[in-house]
Amino acid sequence: MNSEHAIAIIDDSSSVRRALESLLRSLGFVVLSFESAEAFLTSPVVRETSCVVTDVEMPGLTGIDLYERMRSDKNQTPVIFITANSEEKVRARLGSTPCILNKPFEVDELAACINQAIAAP
Repeated sequence: MNSEHAIAIIDDSSSVRRALESLLRSLGFVVLSFESAEAFLTSPVVRETSCVVTDVEMPGLTGIDLYERMRSDKNQTPVIFITANSEEKVRARLGSTPCILNKPFEVDELAACINQAIAAP
C-alpha cells in the first residue's frame, strides 16, 4: 500500500512541486514537499522518507549535492532525479545511480521509478 510510503519532493519551482504533489497523492503516496535541498536536510523527516524526488538544478545545494550529502551522512534513501539537462551530464557526475528522468516525463515513468526504488532492499 503506497500510503505507507512518504515521498519527499524537492524542487525550487512551486508549480512543479504542486504538480508532483497532486500526482503522487493521486497514486496513494504520502507527500512531503520542500523548496530546497537545505530545507529537506534540516527537516526532522529526512530519514523517514521512503524515496526522494529532486530537481537537479536548484539554487544553493543542487540535487546532486543533496545526493552526495545524504550518502556522506550514511542516508541510503533512494533518490530520483528530474532534470531539464542531459541525462548523460548527470550520469557522468553520479555514475550508475538511481533513476534520472528528463523533463517532461510521463507519469508512468515516475511511478515505475518510485515503485522500483521503494521495493529495493
